[in-house]
Parts: sequence; C-alpha cells; structure tokens
Amino acid sequence: MSAPPASFYRESGNARKIIVVDFGFLGDTIHLVPALREISHHYPQAELHVLTTPVGEAVLQLVPGVQRAWPVELDPRQRTLRQQWDTVRALRRERFDLAFNFSGADRTIIWTALTGARQRVAQAAGRKHFWNAWLIPNWVPPPPSGLPVFEQRRQVLAACGLRLASPRWDLSLPEAASRKAESLVAAGAIHLSICASSPLKEWPLENWIEFVQRLLAINPQLQIIATGSNQPREQERLRALAAKVRSGSLKTLIGLSIAELAAVVQRCRLHVGADSGVLHLAVAVGRPTISLFRAYHDANAWMPAGATHRVFSVPCVCVNRREPPCATAQRADCLARLAVNEIEAAVNAVLGKTLEPPLAPSQISA
Repeated sequence: MSAPPASFYRESGNARKIIVVDFGFLGDTIHLVPALREISHHYPQAELHVLTTPVGEAVLQLVPGVQRAWPVELDPRQRTLRQQWDTVRALRRERFDLAFNFSGADRTIIWTALTGARQRVAQAAGRKHFWNAWLIPNWVPPPPSGLPVFEQRRQVLAACGLRLASPRWDLSLPEAASRKAESLVAAGAIHLSICASSPLKEWPLENWIEFVQRLLAINPQLQIIATGSNQPREQERLRALAAKVRSGSLKTLIGLSIAELAAVVQRCRLHVGADSGVLHLAVAVGRPTISLFRAYHDANAWMPAGATHRVFSVPCVCVNRREPPCATAQRADCLARLAVNEIEAAVNAVLGKTLEPPLAPSQISA
C-alpha cells in the first residue's frame, strides 16, 4: 500500500465533491468534527458529504460546512440489502472526487470503495488484508499513540499535505433547541450523565445517589439536570435517582434530540458523567467536565484534556477478558471504588470558583 504523495493536497485541491466515510455514534462523530472543519477550510469550493450512522447524522446537522449526511443503518435487525443497495447507487451518482477514511476498519474500507470516488485515502489503523490496496490506493500510517481521537483524524489530513490550524468544533445549535434549553435549565445548574453504552462504564447507581445527596446537603440551592435516552434501562436509572432526591432539586430529562441535549449541556456550568458520548458533546460545546473512566487500552485517547477538565480513572480487571467478572451482575466494581467524596470535592472546587463566560469552541483544550 502506498502513502499519499507530498503533493496530494495540491493535486486534489480542485475537488468539487468530497465524502468522509465514518460510521461513528455520538462520541465518535464529535471527534470527527475538527477534521471536517479542516476539510471545509482547505476545500472551500467543494461540497462536503459524510457517510455516517443515524446518530451521526443528527450530530452532523449541527456542523457548518457539511452539505449532506448519508445515514447507514448498522443494526442487521433494522437494515435491508435493498436499502444499502439504494444508498450505494445514490452515492455513485454523486461522482465524488475525493474520499477520506479515518479509521481503516473493514466496513468503512468497503464503503469507501463503493462511493466510487476518484481519489481515496485511508488511515492504516485496522486489519491488514491483501485487498485493501485494491480498494483504497493511498494509505496513511497510524498516528503516534496517545493522541486524542480527534487529533488522530486530523493527522490523516496533515499527512495529505493540509496545514492544520487549532482544533475547532464550532457547533451551530438551532434557535429552537436553545429556546427549549432556556425553558428547562436554570442558570448555574450542573449536568449529570449517569448512563453509558454499557453498565460496565457506569458509576453504580448507589454512588450517584449518595453523590447527589451530599452535593445538595452542601449546596441546597443547586439545580441538577440529569439526562438519558428513551432506553428503558436508562429511564429506570433516572427514576431511581430522582426517587432518592428531594423534590425540586433534580430535574430528569429523557429523549432529548441531539441538538436539544447539546443546548441543555451548554447552558449548564459543569458536566459530570460517565465515559460516554455525552461527555464529548459537553467538551464540544465548551463546558468544563468531570468524568469517570475505567482504564482500558486506549482510554487516554478518549479522555478530555486541559485545565477545564478533570478525569478520574481506575484500573479494571474486566478489560480484554472474554467473560468479564462484572458482566453477570451488570455492575462495574472498579468504578464503584471511586470514592463519592472525591468526586464531590472536585465538583465543589468548580462550584466555588467565580463563573466565567463560556469557552468559545476555538478555545477548547485539545
């Protein structure tokens, strides 16, 4: 497989249609945004399209410069061959000049080839197959370990000859979403995200209950907003939390759109939560964060960095095990050992500071 020549950007500079292939969900798509901003800046005359997931499509509606997001259903129970074939035919009719692939995963490699783009480039971060070079002619080696995920994607562009500026998100929230957030969230509230994609990434519910009770005992006027999806498990966690907190101090919000969730988080002074996509959304809208991680092999790449972000990380015996010890109980014993008083102290340290104006997206720590 050959690397892009040093002249790749110059030779592709007249591209009129560009597609990025990235089947990310909430957090993954948030980490894609700075790379999309670079593409929009360096190819100002080009239409920018993204092949993504339905969740990714909702995020990309907030990203200036993306003309179209093409959602592809990944769940085999919900997709059909006819739907996918229709998507492939529609993509090829677009006659893309250039395609970027930032993951090198098998699925995305195949879809990148199926776009029919004249020039195609990918990061060699996935599995090696003899047919990779047939499908994508230009390959960028994996970036140095330890880089944040958004920076890994940007480095693919740097290898293609693009001169990178500081990373930016600059999400554009609809006015309707901002108005709804104003009606739901009191000034000075803090936002909690107590759920994640897996129970093994969640602080146990009893820890959250004790944390909120202690926080309100010291800050009785504090308003707390806790959000979750429409999934029954998340709704049950939120109901159980609310049942243990005095009325009026905690508001739970379920089933917000991505735009509404972003506006709610942006209106809060602090985000506290699990290793989840909502954490990355909070970073993208410029909110300080306190997050709870279990240590897995590339966790550092997903941890927010900078003075406005505090990460608590604990070793985990379940990582990379076929039958994780905590899976049966659906409870993360490693995260349970994160002391409530430590998280409480970190939050109170933020609450005790003088409120400053929200960070502009271009000022968010990388």
